[in-house]
Amino acid sequence: MTIPSPLTASELGVDTSPVAYETVGAVAYVTLNRPDYRNAQNSVMTYSLDAAFVRAVNDADVKVIVLRAAGKHFSAGHDIGTPERDFHVEYPNTASLYWDHTDRTGGDQRLAREVEVYMGMCRRWREIPKPVIAQVHGACIAGGMMLAWICDFIVASDDAFFSDPVARMGIPGVEYFAHAFVLGPRRAKEILFTGQRFGAKEALDWGMVNHVVPRDELAAKVDEIAGNIAEMPQLGLALCKKAVNICEDQMGMRNAMDSVFGWHHFAHSANAEAPEGDPLGGMDAKSMKSSATKQES
Repeated sequence: MTIPSPLTASELGVDTSPVAYETVGAVAYVTLNRPDYRNAQNSVMTYSLDAAFVRAVNDADVKVIVLRAAGKHFSAGHDIGTPERDFHVEYPNTASLYWDHTDRTGGDQRLAREVEVYMGMCRRWREIPKPVIAQVHGACIAGGMMLAWICDFIVASDDAFFSDPVARMGIPGVEYFAHAFVLGPRRAKEILFTGQRFGAKEALDWGMVNHVVPRDELAAKVDEIAGNIAEMPQLGLALCKKAVNICEDQMGMRNAMDSVFGWHHFAHSANAEAPEGDPLGGMDAKSMKSSATKQES
């Protein structure tokens, strides 16, 4: 089965909201739609993404969900500097029972926000009872990897690249710390210690992605897999997913993630107490990109 899979908002025939949604047969396509900002994830994108997933879960005709992205890149990660960053905007908590972050300050504010928007949402999405396929092209950086990692399959184009460079901020990786489980401990240390990008072929060799195909074949490959999955009974798929997730948790992923999340927030607070007083260690989107480019040149 081949389903058209365009990658721009105009081709999708939708508005420019941060997440686009459409269904074709038994497949729901959820599309990150901030291409001008490399699909950097602000809060409105996060909550729009959650609403799209809820819509797909509640549609009995949907058997498979595909998470993809408009524009040149899958996602540059969390929004740390676009004009549409919305750190201080209030949204009703969906993923956690925690107080709102907007009327808090300092470490309390950061913890409240990230418990909900980053860690909480990713854990919520990992438990979606329908198979989710990540269709990754271009950059998949930091928070972008978090989105890919909550999916059951990752299919990448041969031009895709990945990294978690937040050690440059003095922070031990992104909030949804699945590194050692999806990469193995030694590869996890390598990508964290160096902050360097790794390509789709390396990700395949290391077991992080399922398939790598030429860019112009990416959509067709994802559609082929989605079509095969859609032939399976819905309850059987949900139970298989739950079974594998339980095994990961029994191997310690959830507890390990809780522990690292604490160190993550210690690092934010340590940065905030430094002379510069910046929880991101003086880094922003421009300096992070510049550091990566300089290191790889």
